[in-house]
Amino acid sequence: MQAALADGIFEALRIGVGFLWTAAWAIIMGLVITSLVQVYVSKERMAQVLGEENLSGLTKATVFGAASSGCSFGAVAIGKGLFKKGAHAVNVLAFMFASTNLIVELGLMILILLGWEFLVAELLGGVVLIAVMALLVHLTLPENLFDEVRQELNQHDHEHGITEDPTCGMEGKDEYSLTTDGGETLKFCSAGCMETYQQEVARSGVWRDELLSWGGWYKLGNQYRKEWSMIWKDVVAGFLVSGFVIVFVPQRVWNALFLQGEGLLVSAENAVMGVAIAVISFVGSMGNVPFAVALWGGGISFAGVIAFVYADLITIPVLNVYRKYYGWKVMLYILGIFFVTMAFTGFLMEELFNALDIIPNLAGGQTASEQTYFELNYTFYLNVIAFALSGFLIYVYRRGLGAPGQYRDPVCGMRTDDSGPSVTHDGETYYFCSNRCKRSFEANPIAFSDKQPQTSERGASESHDH
Repeated sequence: MQAALADGIFEALRIGVGFLWTAAWAIIMGLVITSLVQVYVSKERMAQVLGEENLSGLTKATVFGAASSGCSFGAVAIGKGLFKKGAHAVNVLAFMFASTNLIVELGLMILILLGWEFLVAELLGGVVLIAVMALLVHLTLPENLFDEVRQELNQHDHEHGITEDPTCGMEGKDEYSLTTDGGETLKFCSAGCMETYQQEVARSGVWRDELLSWGGWYKLGNQYRKEWSMIWKDVVAGFLVSGFVIVFVPQRVWNALFLQGEGLLVSAENAVMGVAIAVISFVGSMGNVPFAVALWGGGISFAGVIAFVYADLITIPVLNVYRKYYGWKVMLYILGIFFVTMAFTGFLMEELFNALDIIPNLAGGQTASEQTYFELNYTFYLNVIAFALSGFLIYVYRRGLGAPGQYRDPVCGMRTDDSGPSVTHDGETYYFCSNRCKRSFEANPIAFSDKQPQTSERGASESHDH
């Protein structure tokens, strides 16, 4: 019994880690592309253009969302900030859905783990879902309730001195604040977002020019680190949970939850049940894709799997955030709108793909337990490239190469501040990241003394202040 349990745990870990290994390069490359978009594609003031309930506002909300990827909680927090500033409720919901479902890294994961048919259904269905959701909200939106909630949010935040981070819309903190040249005090949720703002202020030139400098790569590394910090728990949990679900959940459980066979009733029930399982799964963001693989392997219909993937914005933890932000009534309204539109769109995608005869055939493929994940194939080489790129970006960020508004170690180029080791040479004070760099400077100061002890951004700021 114990041996069988141990074998089962080992197999679950092998499958979960195998899934992660298979999709690792796609996640990394997707996050790099997302980071490039976040850093180098300038954005209009979203709240201003998302204030109207019209096709233009809905389209912009979808595009902004797809270019502003993040975890479910991050999307909800940004949505709250947009809503407070006047964005229409339907545009906020569209933004949140697009930023968690219509993003590069999720699409690559779906393509690798589930196949091109699921990717097409995700993208096409995402557009259909947003259109259906907009229609439902137009017909059912309790305008007075949302106006009252917006007013209460602004009043509460004003009374408690809460301000949003201007870079991401999340709640700013006192320890990450700065004062602009105009005398305005800005608060940020983290040091990373504060650095992002400083980078925007210090930016010069187009993205091609910036990526020829350390400063440009530092910005990319900083954003890449922020993207990972938002999703890594969901990703790891999703892959590991999927392995255990595949190994330990018997087929009879899936047969009991999901109707088997063909027909409209089966598709509809599977779609509804797919959303329901997503609500209680506690797995959000990209972590629900490997879980969806487990469902597909269990014989769940195409509609059920697609609806499940859509539904990361109504898991129980995310619903609790809605409740804290907006209250019970709005939380239940969002749950109802998303549940209906996600289940309906999953059902619609199965009927459409069935009519086109492009629903994948499970019988022809290997099961998760039959697959060999760690081989010397294209996945291995793509992962080597992706891990090398990831390591380079993290190295640039950690070394502080090109970081704005700080002193610069003349020996290694790393960002530092005035609390570290320092040396005065020819009337100029130099700051170092470590005693090792300080000793290198002292051994041969002439070799390094031509380096500016301050970054160009800091020098420019100080000369401006004076």
